[in-house]
Amino acid sequence: MESLGVLLMYPMSSYLEEQLARRHKVFRLWDSPPEKRHDFLRSNAGQIRAVVGNATVGAGADIIDALPALEIVASFSVGMDKVDLVKCKEKGIRVTNTPDVLTDDVADLAIGLAICTMRQICDADRFLRSGAWKIKGDYRLTSKFSGKRVGILGLGRIGEAIAKRAEAFNCSISYHSRSEKPNTNYIYYPNPVDLASNSDVLVVACALTEETRHIVNKEVIDALGPKGVLVNISRGPQVDEPELVKALVEGRLGGAGLDVFENEPHVPEELLGLENVVLVPHVGSATVETRKAMADLVLGNLEAHVLGKPLLTPVV
Repeated sequence: MESLGVLLMYPMSSYLEEQLARRHKVFRLWDSPPEKRHDFLRSNAGQIRAVVGNATVGAGADIIDALPALEIVASFSVGMDKVDLVKCKEKGIRVTNTPDVLTDDVADLAIGLAICTMRQICDADRFLRSGAWKIKGDYRLTSKFSGKRVGILGLGRIGEAIAKRAEAFNCSISYHSRSEKPNTNYIYYPNPVDLASNSDVLVVACALTEETRHIVNKEVIDALGPKGVLVNISRGPQVDEPELVKALVEGRLGGAGLDVFENEPHVPEELLGLENVVLVPHVGSATVETRKAMADLVLGNLEAHVLGKPLLTPVV
């Protein structure tokens, strides 16, 4: 098989790096200091025909313009917000991602965050470890997840997987998407505020676009209310983070389970001391099994491109 010059944008998978190095010539962007990366790209631009990025660093307009030989961007993620799709289309650059293989893990985490937040499992763990159980007695009562009203922002692959899991807990399901979905018994709300008003748990599971940026704003948060819980396993910028922090601190929102943040890896200091918040570092797809499947899909798309075969998961 023909070898490609592949630019890796960010350390993301040792297995993926090893497999790419066996098949292609790999250029690791992070090996070059930030102030010298422009020179690094310019000196290797003629050889780089593929870019592999992820949800943290993709292929923006500056990268695309710096690589005139670029033919394909293979993203080690589902979300495309880090790739300039318009410019890729203009230049005839193919784009792929890794859908489906991470759906189960992300959906599992969404339910886990909801339960951990409502049952305050992380805080109860700290309570026990600190010795407070022996000194203060039993831990306080919390809130059950089973039977709650679960609202989902975005009923795509991951949203549907979350809904199926929540149904197993006898939860009622409602959702908001750009349009009402056929062949579903879930309740559709035409806007996020109405959805939040009729939910005990609101899960963000839509793609990040200009339309969905800050889709969870003050009005939505207030509609969810002081007993409501927000779960975000999608992208941080979909939530107005300062408004979220303020609502949690003031008690206008009951709790939050967050896998993603607006300015990763930076997390608002105010969240760290809250007992009704569960925070994890963007680990939605971070299992051994899923990350290997994602890597194999990236490798498969690059191989298909080299061989002139249909791409496995084309976006552009």
